[in-house]
Amino acid sequence: MRIAVVHRDRCHSRKCGTECISYCPRVRTGDETVVIGEDGKAVISEELCVGCGICIKKCPFDAIDIVSLPEELEHPTHRYGANGFSLYGLPLPVQGKVTGILGANGIGKSTAIKVLSGQLRPNLGETERESLWEEVLRKYAGTEFFEYLQKVSKGALKVAVKPQYIDYIPKIFKGTVADLLRKTDERGILDAYIDSLSLRAILDHDISTLSGGELQRVAAAACLAREAEFYFLDEITPFLDIHQRMAVAKLIRDLATIRPIMIVEHDLAILDMLADTVHIAYGKPAVFGIITQPKGVRVGINQYLAGYLNEENVRFRDTQVIFEKRAHTKESERETLLQIPVMTKTYETFSLHVSEGEIKAGEVLGVVGANGIGKSTLAKLLAGVESPDSGQMDSKLRVSYKPQYIKADVSDTVEFYLRNITKKFDSGVYQHEILEPLSIGPILQSPVNTLSGGELQRVAIAACLSRDADLYILDEPSAHLDVEQRVKITRMFKRHVDGKEAAILVIDHDIYLIDMISERILVFEGEPGVSGEAFGPFDMRTGMNRFLSELGVTFRRDQSGRPRINKPESFLDREQRANGEYYYYTDDAV
Repeated sequence: MRIAVVHRDRCHSRKCGTECISYCPRVRTGDETVVIGEDGKAVISEELCVGCGICIKKCPFDAIDIVSLPEELEHPTHRYGANGFSLYGLPLPVQGKVTGILGANGIGKSTAIKVLSGQLRPNLGETERESLWEEVLRKYAGTEFFEYLQKVSKGALKVAVKPQYIDYIPKIFKGTVADLLRKTDERGILDAYIDSLSLRAILDHDISTLSGGELQRVAAAACLAREAEFYFLDEITPFLDIHQRMAVAKLIRDLATIRPIMIVEHDLAILDMLADTVHIAYGKPAVFGIITQPKGVRVGINQYLAGYLNEENVRFRDTQVIFEKRAHTKESERETLLQIPVMTKTYETFSLHVSEGEIKAGEVLGVVGANGIGKSTLAKLLAGVESPDSGQMDSKLRVSYKPQYIKADVSDTVEFYLRNITKKFDSGVYQHEILEPLSIGPILQSPVNTLSGGELQRVAIAACLSRDADLYILDEPSAHLDVEQRVKITRMFKRHVDGKEAAILVIDHDIYLIDMISERILVFEGEPGVSGEAFGPFDMRTGMNRFLSELGVTFRRDQSGRPRINKPESFLDREQRANGEYYYYTDDAV
């Protein structure tokens, strides 16, 4: 079984000279294996293609993928037209359970949910005509999906969905937070949700004025307050601190006792705590995706990190994601790059105090703390975006800053945008160290204002690291990135400053990412929205214990070295609190 995929957004036949046609050996013998369609995009005949791969290598825009699949995958669940993405398999909602889907972006998770929620009728790979529900039900007769899909086919299933990209909500709804939530309160539980998610203070705020974290909590409350037979939440953690993440997770767990819930989540700590089972989605992004049978959450996450699925006997990634069994006890032996002065910044309702500290050359410094406690304010002070009320930054320091909220307000292509930032664009080092790890190549010809949230995040990271600077500041770079992309940026950040007279400061709420990326951390404490104070930098053990003790959250590590959140008041939770070990609890002790 061979599928050919033409990425239509990358195919530019007027610019490339149609190398895919010129070099195709079957075309040279007279067959119409590759032609240009009426829309100016290449069309590849999968029946005639011999899979030589020449067109893939010759296409200057990486617009073609040809993949050989196992025979058992002959019939996809759904395919998006000729030379389009194919999805194989579906996850199954289970009554009284939270089902997770874990996989890369662009691998078909959203397509699967559209099928399960009735927004998309699966075509079983028949792209020439519209499929009938009778054909779909015949395909799934005798399987665990039959009864569920039969209900979907009759339009008898009510679904509540929290979308991945919450920034679209203000574009389709106008009014206050209270207006939106009142319309969704079908279960009469809204008041409890408002208190659990700390939304009461913003009920009178207009939706268009909310921060990303506020909008995320409103979206979660609106979804869970509906009366539905199936709930789907696509990424609940972006822009939320760990306390808020756990608050949302608790509401989901409570609802899951009476309703089936399905989630897509890239924060592995939250997914591990929240889900009962996980489906792994693997394949090649934007080409094909395969969804496995359900696995136990611990086993499934560990198999995903290992890149090998035992039951399927499939290796889908060459490298493992490894969590070092370390306690970060070594003091960093580096020269001081920047002495952080004592600074204060006061607004109408919030004040920040920054203690004296230093940033060292060649290090990646993590920053942790609750939302609304001044982390982004510190970033702006260091970057010179805002001026402190007292204290003064070194004016000679060159700073490159990626803000928390990114605006896609330019219509230039990604390539043009990056070329205007750096003169090193054509160098091999830039291609290998910046573009390749961030998978920027396939979207170079895409206008910046058409990118998805994940694509825009990767371009913003690339732009930040493309500038010549002494200090690189990245505010929440993990938002909308999948697990594999997060692992890539941790390696990338370390390489970018290793052995150089430069440093990187990373603000993020993904505890795993902070652990993998940082040598030391700054810890923010205070009262969110009222006052905040920055302490440190500390070594990782001291800093993480200080941070997590304030939150009242403990982690343990399984035999793979992966940190896992302890259930509140469990034996390990109580024992670790008593010992003051909130994160670096070794396998030997478990």
